[in-house]
Amino acid sequence: IPLRLVGSEMCIRDRSISKSKRSSAVSERQKNLLFKAAQRHWEEEFVGKEANIRKVDCRIYKAILYQLEIRQIFLDTSLSLKKLSDLLETNQTYLSNVVNKYFGCNLKELVNGYRVEYAKELLSFGRCALNDLPRSCGFASKSAFYSAFSKVAGVSPLSYQSRERRKRELQVIHELRYY
Repeated sequence: IPLRLVGSEMCIRDRSISKSKRSSAVSERQKNLLFKAAQRHWEEEFVGKEANIRKVDCRIYKAILYQLEIRQIFLDTSLSLKKLSDLLETNQTYLSNVVNKYFGCNLKELVNGYRVEYAKELLSFGRCALNDLPRSCGFASKSAFYSAFSKVAGVSPLSYQSRERRKRELQVIHELRYY
């Protein structure tokens, strides 16, 4: 299950920092917040419940979350087990085992889950044309995108977009009635 940070946890404290320093300061702050949240989640979910937990598993688990949540590597159309294991400086077997054991799926399913959630955000707010969506969300092909989206969301991207548009319209109508 993806761990999402809320906006208040990602705010910038000091506006006087230069743009490059601000970017690295935010990234470092986000990384620290994510690692603390991931550590708490790790301790609640896994520590004491399983006999063969290795310290390296927790490090890899947090590194995966950092790469997905903060760095958004799921947007890379060429992301693979090899590429991610190189990035995390671990071997493919360890990485695969951590994903399978602690995320409850394989790497492809995990990455596609993030890609689809990102696509849903873009669709909900009309930030991307449907034709551009697969590439914008990290999918190498339209067929892979449509297949993954339908599997994760339970509906096609077009149906999802229509449903979200109707929700927004109903919300506006509701707000107009009560104001």
